[in-house]
Amino acid sequence: MSPLATTLLESGETTTAEAVLFWTLGPIMVLAALGLLFAKKAVHAALAVVVVMISLAFLYVAQDAVFLGVVQVVVYTGAVMMLFLFVLMLVGVDSSDSLVETIRGQRWIGLVAGIGLGAVLVGVVGRATYGKPFGLSGEAVDNNPTGVAHIIFGEYVFAFEVVGALLVTAALGALVLTHRQRLTPRVGQKERADARVAAGATLTPLPAPGVYARHNAMDVPALGPDGQPLESSVPRVLRIRGQEADAEEFAARTERVLAGASSVRGVRGNPPPKASPEGAPVNAPELGAAVTDTGQDGPSTGAGGVVGQEDRT
Repeated sequence: MSPLATTLLESGETTTAEAVLFWTLGPIMVLAALGLLFAKKAVHAALAVVVVMISLAFLYVAQDAVFLGVVQVVVYTGAVMMLFLFVLMLVGVDSSDSLVETIRGQRWIGLVAGIGLGAVLVGVVGRATYGKPFGLSGEAVDNNPTGVAHIIFGEYVFAFEVVGALLVTAALGALVLTHRQRLTPRVGQKERADARVAAGATLTPLPAPGVYARHNAMDVPALGPDGQPLESSVPRVLRIRGQEADAEEFAARTERVLAGASSVRGVRGNPPPKASPEGAPVNAPELGAAVTDTGQDGPSTGAGGVVGQEDRT
């Protein structure tokens, strides 16, 4: 048994050495605890916790609980806090952490819980201070490690295992968050283009709706080089709603326009018709076959008499 604990047990008074040790470590522990609460960076908070734990270890040794003091330094300071710092190094902490309250009322709940914990601590410290002081008996000194082991692995074995699982979970979470190996290859523009070619998808933009310059409506399909309507030129929404115009009707009109234009330009191998003399009427007989209002033999005209425009009914 240490001299401090022996003197405390026999006389019931605190020695000068113990008082100096307590009043030296006490303010340091309080300042470190406040630093833990008000530190803006997690690393600084962890260092403050280390200071508190080492100070507690000194107080345990002064109370003749040498085993508990060594465990405090080795387990908490050397293992738990180093694991905490290891997780911080892997994950990284942004200095501009958000201070927005994510859970409504959590600050008030924390304040009430802190006041309650402070009241409990004041009661415990007051009872220990004003009660009859006593140290460790001879049997307690000899069986101190055995008693601590019985409490940890007997009465509190479930809580001990839960704490161990939480520490392992923190380490595994840090490894998962910092793992940068990709399970699949990175897909870029070249890989996407190769995939579209392999799938036979259309690489060029879809044709615009409308049959040449005669119609520019969205529901009118465009015609391909072979004169067939292209369904892909009409928006997919209109096709699903069934609002697509009849492509065969517009294809037939286009064929009549092309046939009339060919008759005006002349057949291949024959010279084109001569231009009408100045002052000749517009509805000349040689142009009547190409320009009519009915659209049977040539391009139809609209209300303004412009070729290529017609009134849609």
